[in-house]
Amino acid sequence: MRKDTERYYKEKLRILEGGPSKYHHHNESSGKFFVRKRIEMLFDPGTIIEDGLFANAEEPSLPADGCVTGIGEINGKTVCFLAADSTVKAGSWGAKSVEKNIRIQEKAIDLKIPILYLIDSAGARITDQLDVFPGRRHGGKIFYNMVQMSGVVPQICVLFGPSPAGSAYIPAFSDLVIMIEGNSSAYLGSPRMVEMAIGEKTTMDKMGGARMHCSISGLGDILVQSEEEAIAAIKKYLEYMPQNFEEVPEIKEAKPPKEGRGLEEIIPENNNTPFNMYELIDQLIDEGSWFEYKELFAPEIITGFARMGGKVIGLVANQSKVKGGTLFVDSPDKAARFIWICNAYQIPLVFLSDVPGYMIGTKVEQAGIIRHGAKMITAMSEATVPKISVVVRKCFGAGLYAMSGPAFGADAVLSLPSGQIAVMGPEAAVNAVYYNKIQEIPEEEKAVFIGEKRREYAENIDIHRLASKLIIDDIVGFDELRGELIRRFNVYRTKKTSGLQKRNAIHPV
Repeated sequence: MRKDTERYYKEKLRILEGGPSKYHHHNESSGKFFVRKRIEMLFDPGTIIEDGLFANAEEPSLPADGCVTGIGEINGKTVCFLAADSTVKAGSWGAKSVEKNIRIQEKAIDLKIPILYLIDSAGARITDQLDVFPGRRHGGKIFYNMVQMSGVVPQICVLFGPSPAGSAYIPAFSDLVIMIEGNSSAYLGSPRMVEMAIGEKTTMDKMGGARMHCSISGLGDILVQSEEEAIAAIKKYLEYMPQNFEEVPEIKEAKPPKEGRGLEEIIPENNNTPFNMYELIDQLIDEGSWFEYKELFAPEIITGFARMGGKVIGLVANQSKVKGGTLFVDSPDKAARFIWICNAYQIPLVFLSDVPGYMIGTKVEQAGIIRHGAKMITAMSEATVPKISVVVRKCFGAGLYAMSGPAFGADAVLSLPSGQIAVMGPEAAVNAVYYNKIQEIPEEEKAVFIGEKRREYAENIDIHRLASKLIIDDIVGFDELRGELIRRFNVYRTKKTSGLQKRNAIHPV
């Protein structure tokens, strides 16, 4: 064998092995795969093209500079990726790994294909900060690129390990964030740094753990228990996404919904009786097609992707089993982000309304519920994809606006026979309007008076009356809703619309 060939193979083998064996063993004991094993599990065999394998090759302790970047296929879809190698300097960013990250982002932009951020990193190498932090093509450029790519190509982040300090913004700028319980973490300052800086004693799980971020902060979208589950989640999510904003999601063979009770049996006649909205969703979508977004965060509102008649749709639904379906401070944040994703990638939206409105009180007002609530209404109003709003049961107050009510550009506002639209429910309305009168009435006459006024109010907001006034477009039978939605979306698929010309809107934050 020629010497140059022998040198090439020797160097390549050394680099492919990653860092010292002790770090491989440590990962194995933590249920973590070597970065190249993850990539092998994720991509179709024989499709990977790697760039920058020999980056920093003159430094033997930094194979590939601790970062693997390239392009491959996942179930036939071409996807770019960047992946940290935690066996090399704990996956930290050096000058060459930052440059590799930027180059693969630029490749994703040029090819208009999705990009994966597979993070297991200690962040930037502080000892190399002048080469990785402040410059035009340093770490900040990665985040700048992510902002520019947002809504152009799908960006998916998986935290296989830590994502500290500056690198914590990678999940924040991604469309979808998958976190692994027990291994994933994201934080701006470590527990040790926090204690030194502000005197707070905390733990990694409490401050930056996977479950905390998926249920409390909202940074994480999908919580899984293993790396295998994380890889499966990436593959499934990509099934709902087009390659870029100019394309539409792939259509698959239609399937009937899951066997179960009909909507008339699922939905209680009493508006105040909670029911499981997931059971209703199962009767509308193709069986096995549900992919939930932010399941653990703000569970009073449900968001997720599914197929209906083989076509991808996005669902936003109120869950009366959690807080009565009332919208709290986090609910609109969750819904707004989901709506932005759907609108960016040409995914039609269905709103299933059973909402008493936004929460009231000192605590939520101080937390900014008006500002947060406006965010959801803004996202929904700006969405130009086909939108159908379905009044499942009650739809009261600003909840009507948030759930794409008649004034907010829905292509159709439909109601089931159980639907009600009003500023508030009969109980609250009668109390608000007749409170003084009720106090004056003798105790034995109050129940009769209140009951009569509630009946009058209910008649005034009767859904057939609203249909007669063309406030809603149609009333649909319980057993007709799925077919009606499929037919309407088939018609609305050619919809083309845009808002007023502007540089940018001033969004509520």
